[in-house]
Amino acid sequence: MTRTINRMAMVGTGVMGTGIAQIAAQAGLEVKLFDTREGAAQNAHDNLAKTLAKLADKGKISQADAESTLARLEVADSLDALANCELVVEAIIERLEAKQALLKQLEAIIPADCILATNTSSLSVTSIACGCAHPERVAGFHFFNPVPLMKVVEVIDGLATDPQIGDCLQALAARMGYRGIRAKDTPGFIINHAGRAYSTEALQILKEGVAAPAVVDRILREGLDFRMGPLELFDLTALDVSHPVIEAIYNQFYQEPRYRPSPLTRQMLEAGHVGRKVGRGFYRYENGQMIGPPQSQPVPAVADLPPVWVGAENEQDRANLVGVLEKLGAQLENGEVPSSEALCLLAPYGIDAATAACRFGTDPARTLCIDPLLELSRHRTLMLTPVTRTDMRDAAHALLARDGIGVTLINDSVGFVAQRVLAMIVNLAGDIVQQRIASVDDLDEGVRLGLGYPQGPLAWGDSVGPQRLLNILERMTELTGDPRYRPGPWLRRRAALGLSLRHTEPALD
Repeated sequence: MTRTINRMAMVGTGVMGTGIAQIAAQAGLEVKLFDTREGAAQNAHDNLAKTLAKLADKGKISQADAESTLARLEVADSLDALANCELVVEAIIERLEAKQALLKQLEAIIPADCILATNTSSLSVTSIACGCAHPERVAGFHFFNPVPLMKVVEVIDGLATDPQIGDCLQALAARMGYRGIRAKDTPGFIINHAGRAYSTEALQILKEGVAAPAVVDRILREGLDFRMGPLELFDLTALDVSHPVIEAIYNQFYQEPRYRPSPLTRQMLEAGHVGRKVGRGFYRYENGQMIGPPQSQPVPAVADLPPVWVGAENEQDRANLVGVLEKLGAQLENGEVPSSEALCLLAPYGIDAATAACRFGTDPARTLCIDPLLELSRHRTLMLTPVTRTDMRDAAHALLARDGIGVTLINDSVGFVAQRVLAMIVNLAGDIVQQRIASVDDLDEGVRLGLGYPQGPLAWGDSVGPQRLLNILERMTELTGDPRYRPGPWLRRRAALGLSLRHTEPALD
């Protein structure tokens, strides 16, 4: 039977520690606040009093709840004051030696059955616990910022952690109204690990000169329904926070190509262009607001549009594209090969426009590709070959923008933007569950709640189709020679057998 925790301490009362203390007190726990910084714990208490008062004023909680929650928060003047706690959560500086030293101090004070939890986001729980006399009672309890809004917490078992400790923390998470997701102790755990694909692939796209930051962000917002583009997100979180995490995960995985950092963000970090808080990152800001938000690529005025010849890999994609073009009033050619005047519009997966023109046998000067992965009623991405004529580019853009749906133009690239980003997200998610870092349900729910993705990665992969994603990755691997795109065994096996990406193997005896 999982024991109930009623008395907790929060060591480290910065933004994260204060948020954790708030939700714990609101869930009915008595919470002691401690910080080595002079006055920090009292400031946290005072700020929580203001926060609770605002919540009551807005009707989010009752006045009685605000008062009772505040009454459960107490400032501790020393570590010795934590001696009767059943759980101590630390959220101090993200430095291994500091966390190890704190836990050793606490072990001399707290009772034998007190749980020690770390809110670390990037350090090994096993390493943090290794200096303890009783590492079996140490676990990760990793919340996300802002804690009161992000209703997910990672519960991480170190190599020595007693599984009952994790069970207890998961029960506590549920009591707080949070989804507790169980993770093995690996770099990035679940959510930060899974998020590597979105950020690092966007940086790779920039490195290759495929599109400007605003174009990449727009495609992923409008085309795949992300709340925020990856480069906007970098500016929000700040590169002095996010770039070191990228490097740490890359090095902790012994330079696995999937997690490769970008020299671009290292250069920006060294220049101090870390994001919104300093007024400059991938975009410029003033008083926290973007200056001159990027405008959509202007739609050219084209008087006479050429006929359009469509090439697609399957009949469904062809039918979808032809249906859109007919509604837009395009003059379509139905011959096996295009005429010498036709705009050639191709819908490939995983390859670049130059390769597509060769495979479909079209004139590359009159060829553009359109991403068939995207719902064409939401967004349309057009990709040029290196020799696409300006008149053909403008004709395709003008035609596909006739009904007001967003159109973006990009330079030649394997897998467009959306295909390669989504394929990498799903492939990495498959690797995470293949390695038993997390269960399928915990992975999908953790990423959906913790990163705000429209769907969990594996459920999303099923909606696109495992075989389609496998094709994209295999072609990108072949064309680039880059092992970052190699399909993982989880995706490859399920695509081969026609299984859902959420399908798990039967348990071994």
